[in-house]
Amino acid sequence: MLTFLRHEWSLLVAALALIVSLPLEHAIVAAGQAPSLAASVLLIAAILVASVRVAHHAETLAERLGEPYGTMVLTLSAVLVEVVILAILMSQSPSPTLARDTIYSAVQLDINALLGLSALLGGLRHGEQPYNIDSGNTYVVMILTGLGVSMVLPAFVPAAHWQSYSVFTIVVMVVLYGLFLRLQTGRHSYFFSYTYAQKPQGAERLAEHEAQHDDQHPTGSLALPLLGIAVGIALIGMLSEVMAATLEVGLAGTGAPPIVAPLVVATISASPEILTALRAALANRMQPVVNIALGASLATVVLTVPVIEALALFTHHPIAMALSVPQMVMTLLTLLVATINIHDGETNAIEGLTHFVLFAAFLMLSAMGL
Repeated sequence: MLTFLRHEWSLLVAALALIVSLPLEHAIVAAGQAPSLAASVLLIAAILVASVRVAHHAETLAERLGEPYGTMVLTLSAVLVEVVILAILMSQSPSPTLARDTIYSAVQLDINALLGLSALLGGLRHGEQPYNIDSGNTYVVMILTGLGVSMVLPAFVPAAHWQSYSVFTIVVMVVLYGLFLRLQTGRHSYFFSYTYAQKPQGAERLAEHEAQHDDQHPTGSLALPLLGIAVGIALIGMLSEVMAATLEVGLAGTGAPPIVAPLVVATISASPEILTALRAALANRMQPVVNIALGASLATVVLTVPVIEALALFTHHPIAMALSVPQMVMTLLTLLVATINIHDGETNAIEGLTHFVLFAAFLMLSAMGL
């Protein structure tokens, strides 16, 4: 029991923060801006601690399931955290651009910060780091399609037709990701593993490769990591509900850029992925980095958008999903640079630097309120 408690101390800290903050929520908000802002910082720290533990359990599942299932578990766990926090914030915030700015921030964090920093540090340590080029190409074209349909084309849709286009977006995103998952876990699973860079010929050879790959997976029960992920996400959701109230009061009248709250949500959801990707890059394993960075961006777009659109339809409150002009330019520039950088199936420090410079530009524009 003591060993279990030592291993799960981060979830215990998050639970303790929830026990203390939940009954004091209204008192903290009533106390004014400074206490609310201080409480928000502490709650964000507790959420980050819980998120890191969720990432650990997701990594454990990833090791036992192997690729591409491993990174799928990690990215889907992170997206679930994001959706939970975002839904709670939307229920307490009147901002119609909250979801749009959160998804935009998440894409910038995943591709320019996560992939950029990983390629930069990994390149400085190991030089050129190879990965399966098919995975990069597949992810980028899927992200471009998802973003184009859900966050670029809405700029040209008349407000009177927002409901019909929302229904269309939900159906298209679900179909897009559903078929992608089927191909990722079936016929084209070798796209997402560097060991399967050479395409197997025929079903027998594919089955042989899968059997060999399965033999290398660490054994162990899946119950504990699944339970850890479930408990962690539940704690994150409840802490986020308190944090949403205190953060709104804490930021009121400070002149903070509007994107601060969305950036906080995106950072919380991306933090486990960033830690995992950096460890993989420094260990000279770039394939998991590509799967995590681009897979998380894809999942954020095609899974978060349908949930948020469905909530908007259910509550009859239209939301602004169309990117602003600066956001649109930054997004297209990010995907263009990613497309050029992945053409050879190898990353290096220069390519990582280009993405990190774009992330710095994103932060600068965000600070200017653009």
